[in-house]
Amino acid sequence: MSLIDETHDPKRRSWVESANGHPDFPIQNLPLGIFSPGNHAPRVGVAIGDLILDLGGAGAFLSDGVARTLGGTTLNPLMSLPVAERVAMRRRLSELLSDEAHRATIEPLLYRADECALHLPAAIGDYTDFYVGIHHAANVGALFRPDNPLLPNYKYVPIGYHGRASSVRPSGVPVVRPNGQRKGPHDAEPSFGPARRLDYEMELGIWVGQGNALGHPIPIDEANQHIAGFCLLNDWSARDVQAWEYQPLGPFLAKNFHTTISPWVVTAEALAPFRVEQPARAEGDPAPLPYLFDEADQRNGALAVELEVRLSTAAMREQGLAPITLSRGSATDMYWTMAQIVTHHASNGCNLQPGDLIGTGTISGPEKAAFGSLLELSRGGADPISLPSGERRTFLEDGDEVTLRATARAEGRVPIGFGTCSAVIVPAL
Repeated sequence: MSLIDETHDPKRRSWVESANGHPDFPIQNLPLGIFSPGNHAPRVGVAIGDLILDLGGAGAFLSDGVARTLGGTTLNPLMSLPVAERVAMRRRLSELLSDEAHRATIEPLLYRADECALHLPAAIGDYTDFYVGIHHAANVGALFRPDNPLLPNYKYVPIGYHGRASSVRPSGVPVVRPNGQRKGPHDAEPSFGPARRLDYEMELGIWVGQGNALGHPIPIDEANQHIAGFCLLNDWSARDVQAWEYQPLGPFLAKNFHTTISPWVVTAEALAPFRVEQPARAEGDPAPLPYLFDEADQRNGALAVELEVRLSTAAMREQGLAPITLSRGSATDMYWTMAQIVTHHASNGCNLQPGDLIGTGTISGPEKAAFGSLLELSRGGADPISLPSGERRTFLEDGDEVTLRATARAEGRVPIGFGTCSAVIVPAL
């Protein structure tokens, strides 16, 4: 079934005036989240312009199947619905928010977003982070293996590691600088203390919708039916801890202390018009193994999403200086598609569940202006970045605030955004 319908019409406008021309949440978006209006309990909501619609309160206008998923404080039940039911819900919400005839009944269910708290959208059973940004992998590999930056398996296997679901937090929650073991190249032995090389990673997050039974892989041509939506994801990394601990089993304490996500789930349905062809692999690269290859996925398995990273230091804020843009890149710089990620994750029979979170890994472009981490931008700390305040950075200092933004764009379509993914670094305990 085609996911592009009247809800994506660029001429469609909402009677919610702030939605028309909104940089993130026009009526063509309608992302899902969990919010608390004032001191009230968390509930399911939809972002529309500068407002949030209480979706539970609007349940009477939706199908019985959808209404039954709206009574809790997470999106897990809603994420588990078949794609057809989610599409029908989106069409109905678009109608309710665009047709003036529904204004009198729907308007009382709207809350000002700046007066609401946003929460994690789902109870995250599991979190996996991948490594599909090939330019990031090559840049990082070149710092340690200049003659052979990519390991032999990279172009055959979508590499990932099991993250820590319990430390995922929504935008706005401060990041406590982690303590850990670190051993520099000239140190006789390791020491323990606050990480000295704290970094961010620009990623997309994939929210799993319908899961699969244990032992039953997800075929590549069905993988997109298991994706409920997307968010921004910052996989904070303690590079000095990581360098000492990662052999032989990979990331551990260097990664699991905090992961920040944007709280709104931009649905797979909203992003349907922004699907584009997966970039061709470089000449000589191996073709994906058959279980990872689908012609339709190659034709429209990538996302036309622009990515941006901004940095603001405590001194910059004190001086009234605007955040500096560190990089701008594109989600099309992923070596593997979202469907390939999901299929590979379940290829051994691993059971994915509604509300599971999957990170893409750092997305970097081929040029420095599109690098998605400080490790790359500063070349491992050798090339400091000069800031408008007169400060310099190789890695993050206490008081620094990192903000990720993303916008999906396509010719003839209304751009839609992901909201903010932001956090301030506070001192280690």
